Amino acid sequence: MDNSRRSFIKNTNLVSLGFIGLNNFAANAAMDIFGPSDAGVGFGPLYHKAGDTLSLPKGFTSRIISRKGELMNDGLLVPGMYDGMGSFSMANGKTVLIRNHENSPGADLLGPFGKNNEMIGKIDKNKIYDFGKGEDTCVGGTTTLVYNEKSQKVESQYLSLIGTVRNCAGGITPWKSWITCEESSLKMSDQLEKDHGYNFEIPATEQIGLADPNPIRAMGRFTHEAIAVQPKSGIVYQTEDEGDSLFYRYLPNTYGKLQDGGKLQCLSIKEWKSADTRNYENLTTDKFPEKKSFEVEWIDLDNVEAPDSDLRLRGFKMGAARFSRGEGIWYGKDELFFACTDGGANRKGQIFKYIPSKFEGQEAEKDAPGKIELFLEPNNIETFQSCDNLTIAPWGDVIICEDKHDPRVIGITPQGKTYVIAKNIGYRNSEFAGPVFSPSGNTLFINIQSPGVTLAITGPWKKSI
Repeated sequence: MDNSRRSFIKNTNLVSLGFIGLNNFAANAAMDIFGPSDAGVGFGPLYHKAGDTLSLPKGFTSRIISRKGELMNDGLLVPGMYDGMGSFSMANGKTVLIRNHENSPGADLLGPFGKNNEMIGKIDKNKIYDFGKGEDTCVGGTTTLVYNEKSQKVESQYLSLIGTVRNCAGGITPWKSWITCEESSLKMSDQLEKDHGYNFEIPATEQIGLADPNPIRAMGRFTHEAIAVQPKSGIVYQTEDEGDSLFYRYLPNTYGKLQDGGKLQCLSIKEWKSADTRNYENLTTDKFPEKKSFEVEWIDLDNVEAPDSDLRLRGFKMGAARFSRGEGIWYGKDELFFACTDGGANRKGQIFKYIPSKFEGQEAEKDAPGKIELFLEPNNIETFQSCDNLTIAPWGDVIICEDKHDPRVIGITPQGKTYVIAKNIGYRNSEFAGPVFSPSGNTLFINIQSPGVTLAITGPWKKSI
């Protein structure tokens, strides 16, 4: 195992962030205090001072390190619609952040080129995945930031992918790249030059420049949300943002080279074919129980570029389990967690846990299969609502972002206890997104999608082993 893989495994020990909604604070008070949902866990009550962007526990501070519209080092503008994000350690001690931008075709005012794309001539047109025939140019993509944790400043930032659609979440890889996911199934049309609904790979580097916009076609064409990689095997797990979605895995032919092709599969529960995990009140199916593990099997999928956008429908016909809007996913220590943003009886969200087989992806896994569990379905709006992006903290808790008005960052312990880490005070109508810790574990980076800011949160975080 090389050093990068060893470091990746060390830094993907379970972590969780959460926002728990806090109301009725005095608007004119110099300081407001918010309490956690479960006593005895977390970092204590939240405090808010006039002018702060976030309410945070005592001893924690946040600073905005990047804003939409700033001039980047490549001469372009920081795009808007911030979403998923990953962090990577560099040999010089710096941290590289790669950040998604969930922009739709033709959204020039949110893109990197300014009004009417007046700065688009600054880059090679061949580096734009979908030029949109010059009228509906796709301005989704990623930016890369080089952050100095000692000075707590961004030293450079640049556009690293452009021409894609609604880059929502994604995931880090052990070989130091970011997989960015298109939450779209738009097809080539009178306005668009390319099909969408793919993943793209962005190297983590300080060198300014655009990545080649090559879709990883074998990973499937669907409404992607996020990915997580099993460090030892290189297997990639994928979520899908649809009201009736599949949970996928990709078995690459070559470790660390996703473009070399592979096999795409979807999850089925061995003893409960076509299981519906969503637990909506109006469903006639049996309730999917909480805190019970089920053995799984994986179904091979063909025609994975799905020109009819029917990949999940074909999966259901073969007995695949059904989920409600798969969102953020993160690999921890021998297990992964993923969010379903509107699952559950009150449609406020669910968190699932998957424990891979010790023979994951091999023939022998049929005798010792992986297991899936509904880890948490609180059906209580004070516990969490509309869980979206998530990560795993160095000390092992799951950290989730809420996608709602007055969103919170919420931590969840391995026992399912919740606590509040932060609340959005400065931009209350916008969601949190992209939570990720620096490789040192000393800084939590997080985005507020609109108007588009990235914050660095520091304080007395618990330390990993």
